[in-house]
Amino acid sequence: MPKYSLDRKFHRLPQRVWIILTVLVVLIIVGTVAVQRVYYDNLQPVSNSTKIQYITVASGLGLNQIANQLHAAGLIRSSQVFEWYVSIHNDRDALQAGTYGFSPSQSTSEIAKAIADGKVATNLVTILSGQSLSQIQQTFIKAGFSPASVTTAFNASLYRSAYQALADSPSSASLEGFLWPDSYQKTASTNPSQIVAEALVEMQQHLTTDIRNGFAAQGLSVYQGVTLASIVEKEVPGQNDRNQVAQVFLKRLQIGMPLGSDVTAYYAAAQAGLAPTLSYDSPYNTLLHTGLPPGPIGTVSASSLEAVAHPASTGWLYFVTGDDGTTHYAQTLQQHQANVSQYCQKLCSQD
Repeated sequence: MPKYSLDRKFHRLPQRVWIILTVLVVLIIVGTVAVQRVYYDNLQPVSNSTKIQYITVASGLGLNQIANQLHAAGLIRSSQVFEWYVSIHNDRDALQAGTYGFSPSQSTSEIAKAIADGKVATNLVTILSGQSLSQIQQTFIKAGFSPASVTTAFNASLYRSAYQALADSPSSASLEGFLWPDSYQKTASTNPSQIVAEALVEMQQHLTTDIRNGFAAQGLSVYQGVTLASIVEKEVPGQNDRNQVAQVFLKRLQIGMPLGSDVTAYYAAAQAGLAPTLSYDSPYNTLLHTGLPPGPIGTVSASSLEAVAHPASTGWLYFVTGDDGTTHYAQTLQQHQANVSQYCQKLCSQD
């Protein structure tokens, strides 16, 4: 009986099969080398610039969101490569929330390691979105500024004539709602008024012509638009929900119905030094009074400004955020009550 070896069988393959196999092997090798080259190239710094940029990694952000944030800031070459690097090094669950200072001259690996190690910037004063003016003042004091210097720095009359962001606000208005949420660098010689001024400049930059025109299209002045945006900011977190909630509030304003916003009632109570309650009677409590409150109730963000300037084209008149964080909308009171009964067992039972 003749004997055939595996080697002899391969030698009997047609030449064209050998050619195809060879081409495939070459393509795999070339492809692997190319992918590795792209991967390592995209780990390199974006540029030689050493200018520090501060980004805040919010609690709860996923790897993809962090990668996109870094890429949008011009700090990494590729969001995909950042995700690969973090996953390869098993740091996906190690990334820590906080405010970080990075420059485009740092490599992706350096930036990823800093976030995984929680090496947050320590020379910053961070104003958060949704914070009230009193909360921001406490942030300044905790950052090392004296209470007296903070009180002086937060006097709106010092800035009203010099900063366009305040030009549309009443002469008696405070800085509430007009300090842009961001991280501001602090040195030993920094005066708190310098940071306030920087925050006002940033606020003005976000009050674009498009935003101002959008407010006007809704029948709102800039000050009224910022006031409503501050309510939307604290009511719901997502852009889609903010656009729809803004629509609800705008429709209620149009028909003379109370806004019915719990967050305005809580703000009113806090301003009076009371524990959170919905029943404290104040012009800020939109559960008890129609129209907008006298002014903003906290800082705003780009998404809340956008929501008020360009609300959703829906017909909702009611909304409720359920216990699972999902917002449910309704056109009638009966539908709204059904949503509350079905989706809001715990949150809606709290005062």
